[in-house]
Amino acid sequence: MVKKEIKIQNIVASTSLEHDIPLIKLAEALPNTEYNPEQFPGLVMRIREPKTSALIFSSGKIVCTGAKSMTKVKESIKGIIKNVEKIGIKVKIEPVIKVQNMVASGAIGMDLNLNELAMKLENTEYEPEQFPGLVYKLNGTRATFLLFSNGKIVCTGTRSETKLREAVDKLVVNLKKVNKK
Repeated sequence: MVKKEIKIQNIVASTSLEHDIPLIKLAEALPNTEYNPEQFPGLVMRIREPKTSALIFSSGKIVCTGAKSMTKVKESIKGIIKNVEKIGIKVKIEPVIKVQNMVASGAIGMDLNLNELAMKLENTEYEPEQFPGLVYKLNGTRATFLLFSNGKIVCTGTRSETKLREAVDKLVVNLKKVNKK
């Protein structure tokens, strides 16, 4: 039995407040923002609790990053709405939050021969002179893994915790198949 442990490190999620937002007014009203429209069209808002950052666009679209759970994503979006309401904008909708990407790290409890995996698995990239990890794109999923010889892994590309866990399970199955060959 392989001991797997995986922990979400970052969730990138987007939503829309479906309301135009005057970014200059928001930047002037709030201390935890950066807005430099000559360099980038969005306003950066840093949120202390939960520790996240958000890009806010004048169209009302928002990209939130840094949360480690969906609960924290929702808390961040609520905090952003409170901040936007401080400048007199009433958000009348319940924003629909869409996960764009999840990044997770962990271990699969087995040592890996990365040279062998690079030869036997499809969709891999491995250049040990440049980076000690093997990149493995998992067929039939959005998941991409970084695999290390000590069994540590990083997974990116999934959009839900369920899909993340399924991808890790599928990874372990594929690795066991290679070990039997």
